[in-house]
Amino acid sequence: MTRPDAVVIGAGVIGASCAAHLARAGLRVTVIDRAPAPGGGSTARATGGFRAQYATEINVRLSLLARDQLLGFRDQTGVDPGFRQLGYLWLATSAAELAELGTANELQRRAGLSEAQVVGPYELCAINPYIVTAGLAGGAWCPSDGVLQPMEILRGYLESAQRLGAELRWGEPVMALERGPGDRITEVITPRASYATGLVVNAAGAWAAAVARLAGFELPVVPLRRQVAITEPTDALPSTFPMTIWLDDGFHLRVRDGRVLLLRPTPGDPSDPWSDQVEPAWLDDIAVRAAARVPELRGVRLDRPAAWAGLYEMSPDHHAVLGWAPSCPNLLLVNGSSGHGVMHAPALGLLAAEIAASGAATSLDVRALRPSRFAEADPVRGSALL
Repeated sequence: MTRPDAVVIGAGVIGASCAAHLARAGLRVTVIDRAPAPGGGSTARATGGFRAQYATEINVRLSLLARDQLLGFRDQTGVDPGFRQLGYLWLATSAAELAELGTANELQRRAGLSEAQVVGPYELCAINPYIVTAGLAGGAWCPSDGVLQPMEILRGYLESAQRLGAELRWGEPVMALERGPGDRITEVITPRASYATGLVVNAAGAWAAAVARLAGFELPVVPLRRQVAITEPTDALPSTFPMTIWLDDGFHLRVRDGRVLLLRPTPGDPSDPWSDQVEPAWLDDIAVRAAARVPELRGVRLDRPAAWAGLYEMSPDHHAVLGWAPSCPNLLLVNGSSGHGVMHAPALGLLAAEIAASGAATSLDVRALRPSRFAEADPVRGSALL
């Protein structure tokens, strides 16, 4: 077995992006994953929204960098990422919410998202004629946001990495990280093999804290369940329906493959943070909200057995953690995307490869995402949910 220059732990979309970009930079890469095949973690359960409308500059800039990568994705990987710029519409039900969207919009435009705009209640009908606009104060609209296909992005990066010589190892959970002089990791040990390497990338998603613990430190990343409802096949809404989200409770929906995906955030299961079960009462509630807010969905039934849940990897400030582990100089952390992993994976993989190659990211200033920020009491300030 050839000694890899880098071992990437986690073959979800972020790990795959890291692997492809590291291999493109000339490194010999081995990717290991606990799942038996691609899509065994959170990537396959993502709904595939993409937006640059955030309320923090670092997330806006991550999205703009990721968007550039997505627009060139087919040329780089040979795979269509399914990136369709159908727009992303936020809806405000009060003057206070509209003011919040306005403040975020000012930041977005300063960060380079010039096409984002705040719209009044009368403009909402033209943007999305399928929603009930009574009681809405206005919204925020960005036509260059949209949707993508998470599993195609994963496939594109994995295939690209393999063409560049990366090796993929499935069904290999990490059991231990051997440390050597200077607290550097010297070997990654799984039930099947021991991989000697000079660089380890933690891209283990919701399971990242357990990997970090093997290196002797606590990474503040925890799982959070997100439930997804899906309708039976329907043509009630067009495929061009924009991603639409109500700011007050986070209810949102999109059309995918002839069905409608319906979501509303919940706190998760307090008795089991790793639960991926869908609550029947939550499905009842989502059906009522959908019918009340999108009249065309009245009479369209949910496909209850097809509903699913996945795990976000949450950091304390709901922003990604990117950089060298404070207590382990050759462990690169690419974690904590807090629900934005698929959309930011193209940017995070590129930035991780730049950090590995030169010690610092060159495409974007990512100091705000440094792992040490929590110990320094300097988290990213501002909402990541908007």
